[in-house]
Amino acid sequence: MTITGSVGSVPPVRQSTLVRAPLAATFETFVRTIDSWWPKLTHSVGHERVRRVVLEARAGGRFYEEWDDGTTRVWGELGVWEPPDRFVMSWLNTPVPTEVEFTFRAEGPALTRVAVEHRGWEALTAAQRGEDCAEPGGYTSGAYSRGWTMILERMAGTVTEAAEAAAVEAPR
Repeated sequence: MTITGSVGSVPPVRQSTLVRAPLAATFETFVRTIDSWWPKLTHSVGHERVRRVVLEARAGGRFYEEWDDGTTRVWGELGVWEPPDRFVMSWLNTPVPTEVEFTFRAEGPALTRVAVEHRGWEALTAAQRGEDCAEPGGYTSGAYSRGWTMILERMAGTVTEAAEAAAVEAPR
């Protein structure tokens, strides 16, 4: 599923952060450790019931949460999988599906920009854009922008720690 970028009056949510790690390591750690840094209590469907968050690393893979009783809630499906540069997925945690794209761009040998663009908001009614998500007010209040900023910050901390640990362990 591909949703074209917002051309109308409902712009996409765009956030980015810099990570102190090489491009390939950033992408790999993002995917491999998502369960450890994703804020399950606040940014999930099952909240305290969520036992793990899974990103199936392939085109057609699912992004989902698994609950303590084995229930799974799919958040999206990966339509584009281009490691270590980007992936694009449907986002099903909105009243109608939207789309999320993560891009990874080397800014230096050990510096990577990770960006997220959450688009397709024009498919929602004005009332739907104002519905609560992890925070009150949804898209309309800026909650998605704040949420993606927080998620990127958590990810950046985990990836940076992993890169620093790998540098310490690397033979000299």
